Amino acid sequence: MIELLPTPWHWANAIGIALVVGAAKTGVPGLGFLAVPWLAWVLAPNSLLSVGALLPLLICADIMAVWLYRKNPAIHHLWQLLPWVLIGLGVGAALILGIPAHWFNPTIGGIVLAMILVHLWRKWRKHIDPPGRLAGAGVGIIAGTTTTLANAAGPVMNIYLLAQRMPKEEFIAAGAWFFFVVNLLKVPLFLGLGWLGHESKIMINSQTLLMDACLVPAVVAGSLLGRRVVPHIPQRTFESVVLLLAAAGAIRLLLT
Repeated sequence: MIELLPTPWHWANAIGIALVVGAAKTGVPGLGFLAVPWLAWVLAPNSLLSVGALLPLLICADIMAVWLYRKNPAIHHLWQLLPWVLIGLGVGAALILGIPAHWFNPTIGGIVLAMILVHLWRKWRKHIDPPGRLAGAGVGIIAGTTTTLANAAGPVMNIYLLAQRMPKEEFIAAGAWFFFVVNLLKVPLFLGLGWLGHESKIMINSQTLLMDACLVPAVVAGSLLGRRVVPHIPQRTFESVVLLLAAAGAIRLLLT
């Protein structure tokens, strides 16, 4: 028996979350951010366990996305970010061990809203170059920190990728490769936090892994659905949806 999902209501929500995670990775970036507060709500009050439980689902969706977009060479946009992301992972781990959990979400929400405002300002200026190395370093550190705290780097990276003016399929492929690498790096970190901290810091256990194993088919189904949907979304609509979902997710974090 999976104690984290004791009723059909819990299972229905978990399956919905898995479908959303899969579809977001291959079709509508930003949609997956809904999974962060949704799973936290379903598994309440186990807030850190919800973060750990979401990670294997994200990795499963990453694998599907990388496979479905394997012919797109978009990863070259993101290699320069990875060293900075590693620094951010360390910062996030230190914050988990050192600050109250209720500070995580409002902090991340404020960062994302600030990035959205900067992006809109850049679009208003029109003739401005894509973000350079310094901006990339800042985004990498912020992404590493937010993904460690709450699997919440999606909006951060989405705003950065929008600023790179990528076509939608290249946008999705770049994000797929980036998060595939980053989420794999987080596995030993999440396991280690439970070992270094105390019982309240445990993020992955046998119950979360069993729950994730049961939800893999739903992640796969969501991934295939997302891949079929994305060719039918106009580029301008795609960009607008990404921005709106990022803003909605940020506001949701500010209010929790």
